[in-house]
Amino acid sequence: MQTYFKNKVALITGGAQGIGFDTAKAFADQGANVIIADYNEKQAQIAAQEINKQGNTAIAITCDVSKEDHVKATITQIIDQFGQLDIAFNNAGVQSPVTNIADLTSEEYDRTLNINLKGVWLCMKYELLQMRKQGSGVIVNCSSLGGLVGGVGRAAYHATKHGVLGLTKSAALEYAIQNIRINAICPGTIDTPMVEKMFETGDLSREDLARVQPIGRLGKGSEIADAVLWLCSPASSFVIGQSISVDGGYIIQ
Repeated sequence: MQTYFKNKVALITGGAQGIGFDTAKAFADQGANVIIADYNEKQAQIAAQEINKQGNTAIAITCDVSKEDHVKATITQIIDQFGQLDIAFNNAGVQSPVTNIADLTSEEYDRTLNINLKGVWLCMKYELLQMRKQGSGVIVNCSSLGGLVGGVGRAAYHATKHGVLGLTKSAALEYAIQNIRINAICPGTIDTPMVEKMFETGDLSREDLARVQPIGRLGKGSEIADAVLWLCSPASSFVIGQSISVDGGYIIQ
């Protein structure tokens, strides 16, 4: 894969920390030019600087994926600077507080939907406009186990992650014939800042989550990154419209 990714241009949304940052580092280590797009400007700059210190190439772009003008400007900047967009990992997302459906506010539902689902659609829209023009590309959308199962108190989050899989399958069918492959990754419980916040609220403990994973531990961001790179490589050239679970065995219980 190292030869394949050399000089490729890879966009990672939500790339400033967690799974996104681990994936950005993995692409950069394989020779790709990496764009870290994140709403947190300071953290995105820090992330890009860390990658560049290793002798690799990364730039940071401030982007709120729920805003169309931000997404359009991000893709425009990438094309102006690099001339192409080969890979996109649409990873940006937020968790929603544990709330029963009847108690869920419209504001919280809309916030979660706009970032997790509308944000993926907006990113795909502008990524695909460019990939269609250049005649090639690979997109991986970040869903979740929440896109495959239900969850008490997590209706808003799970609804958005189910929606990501629907977008992925439909887009994959539209663009497969145009040399553009689109798939989704469904991470299990990964040791990230987002999951750490769940521990802080007291909803769940690290030990509780580890116990329900057949593998007996939380996942690592690097393990998701490895799967994303595989989906973006020629090794998965016949894989189209799939939702790949990387979850330590959770979904097969």
